[in-house]
Amino acid sequence: MNEVESGRIDGDAAIALHEPELPAPFEVVEPAELLSPLVFSSPHSGRIYPARFLAAARLDAASLRRSEDAYVDELFAASQAVGAPMLRALFPRAYLDLNREPYELDPKLFDGPLPSFANTRSLRVAAGLGTIPRVVADAREIYASRIPLDEALRRIEALYKPYHAALRGLMERSQRRFGFAVLVDCHSMPSTSARESAAAARADKKRVDFVIGDRYGVSAAPVVVGGVEERLRARGYHVQRNRPYAGGFITEHFGRPAAGWHAVQIEVSRGLYMDEATLEKNARFQTVVADLAEVVAGLAQDIELDESLGGPRRMAAE
Repeated sequence: MNEVESGRIDGDAAIALHEPELPAPFEVVEPAELLSPLVFSSPHSGRIYPARFLAAARLDAASLRRSEDAYVDELFAASQAVGAPMLRALFPRAYLDLNREPYELDPKLFDGPLPSFANTRSLRVAAGLGTIPRVVADAREIYASRIPLDEALRRIEALYKPYHAALRGLMERSQRRFGFAVLVDCHSMPSTSARESAAAARADKKRVDFVIGDRYGVSAAPVVVGGVEERLRARGYHVQRNRPYAGGFITEHFGRPAAGWHAVQIEVSRGLYMDEATLEKNARFQTVVADLAEVVAGLAQDIELDESLGGPRRMAAE
């Protein structure tokens, strides 16, 4: 990370511990044997906080963690069982958001003019949630003062671009091996938030446990999304598709079914598996892990049996 030391928020703890610099900004968790065209990505579950970032923030570490997709990489650990890799970020979303365009930059955050190629007008930037976020999830300002533009560009070069290059490499490898690739982009969402008004929530009378996003049918073949949704419903979960999360930049960018690349975003309600106030895992954590393992196994089987996903099929044993 090019930092002298970093602050790690380990497990359920909410304090920063100083450790030596990380050897890499992300980790590829490979299966013992590559058996599936599935590729898993967890871009928002990182919990190692650079010490320089913590020093520049006006918020404490516990407040910064409100933006984390805490433990999502653990929820989808079944990727290993089906013979698929998982790419997971080690740095936090509050430091740099990988599910954005590379240069969605907020003019309110930086102390100098932005380059002409920066996207300063997206809705995400307007909300303070660009590539370098200005606020955490509850709209509280992260930084005590504006930061240098060079710092943002350094993070993009050192963190964002290598992560996306690694994800592209995993997708290309799966397509070479199996004839197509299916990305599962793994996220979590608050159990209650501004995504729906209180009146709408009362009218619906249903909690939302999972949101499946496929960019309104554009980023993945129906077999990818339909099987996930059906299996979650069969386990008693309330599932919505594309509302309010249709898939972010990663789903949009990597979901190209005509080219043999399919992408689906899965959002898990945090209230299902953890205490949202303390960020501690709750008693249902292992149940959610087990249910997702069954869903992932079913998805792996669905795409293995389906002939419509694109490209010539190759068996893993070849």
